[in-house]
Amino acid sequence: MLRFALRNLWTRPLRTLLSLCGLTVAIAGMVGLFSVAEGLESLVADTFGRIPGLVVMQAGAPIPLFSRLPADWKSDLEQLPGVYVVNPEVWARAQLVEGKPSISPPRLLFGTRIDTALKIRTGVYKQAIVAGRFLTPTDRGTFNAVISQPIAEQYHKQLGDSLRVDGHQLNIVGIYHCRSMLLDVAIIMDIDQVRSMTRMGNDSVCAFYVEQEPDADRERVVHDIENLLRGRSLAAANSASLMQLELARYAGAGSPAATMLTWLNGIAKTTGSTPANEGASNSSALDTDELPVEIRTSDDWSKEIQKLSEDLDIFLVLMTGIGVTIAVLSIVNTMLMSVTERFTEFGVLKANGWSNRDVLQLITWESAALGVAGGLFGVSFGWLATQAINANWPTRVHLYASPRLLLFSIVFSTALGMLGGLYPAMRAARLSPMEAIRRGG
Repeated sequence: MLRFALRNLWTRPLRTLLSLCGLTVAIAGMVGLFSVAEGLESLVADTFGRIPGLVVMQAGAPIPLFSRLPADWKSDLEQLPGVYVVNPEVWARAQLVEGKPSISPPRLLFGTRIDTALKIRTGVYKQAIVAGRFLTPTDRGTFNAVISQPIAEQYHKQLGDSLRVDGHQLNIVGIYHCRSMLLDVAIIMDIDQVRSMTRMGNDSVCAFYVEQEPDADRERVVHDIENLLRGRSLAAANSASLMQLELARYAGAGSPAATMLTWLNGIAKTTGSTPANEGASNSSALDTDELPVEIRTSDDWSKEIQKLSEDLDIFLVLMTGIGVTIAVLSIVNTMLMSVTERFTEFGVLKANGWSNRDVLQLITWESAALGVAGGLFGVSFGWLATQAINANWPTRVHLYASPRLLLFSIVFSTALGMLGGLYPAMRAARLSPMEAIRRGG
């Protein structure tokens, strides 16, 4: 029956090819679109899977870049049982690199306390050095920096060269490569130097990276940190004041940034908060019994991205539905025209003993063959496209077409083919032999 069905399809090559192309494009588009969501999940899982420690940051801040915590909390955290090392971190956007705006991909200044960073067992940047060295205590108070290989390639820099960032000449002493879009964006320096470049006070940090003892219970450590910090006052550095700080650093006279800064400072005066050019953060304290921090684990980051991915999937389903609908209509048209032209053939077959089920099975096999072929071609083109995009823009996008997605696409395409041939098959099966011969004539 399958051989007979394939031969029937091949007798009308142009129509079959057009229907096959429509289904192939739809399935390839589906693979490409859903590889965005899967790539995001894969990227986050791979990135944060390398970071087993805890990130303590301001409650409500989406990432450490927008978080502010008192630097003196470090000594309290170090006293907790099960805590091995506490490393303070300062993060900031590098606005100008080699005199050009750093927008996409972003480049981040990462200030770390070198002595504690060297104690971290799972230092992801330290373990990814491919040239030169990581920071050492001799680099304190200097503009020595470790940069990622993508940054070095983008600005044509080598070990020993200087990199101009926000008006400062940085000396490249090491190059790392984590092979992750989320990690290969940092310019790593001494924490005090990053503070001076970003006008952040010495009494503030963005986050604390806490690495627990190997035999410590992570959930217990999280619970102890929450109990320690619950009810503490925290500087009211909201998103507006942090935006003020960023604008103040690079607002030239008459620039859009200067205009925005003036507007925000006007709001600050009205509300009684500290203007951006007078301090690193709002000095008013928030006395609350609530927890002033969030403690993120690798699982927490993955869950947050999974929520985003689920929302993204809804949009992708809607976009894919357009192509799928067109593909189904194409198959229905192809099979309907094929059935209409073969009424006489079906009448002869039924007169020679074929049952309604046999006719239904024949047309179903034909449409299923279209679905399988379209699925195979679609996943092949879709997978090749994701590989080509990843190879051409490795620092800007990460697509991942998993085996699960590819297998589902083939099964889905087969089901679409069978669904598209269902109505024409039922129409042909209902005809009596004489009626089929009469209509065909």
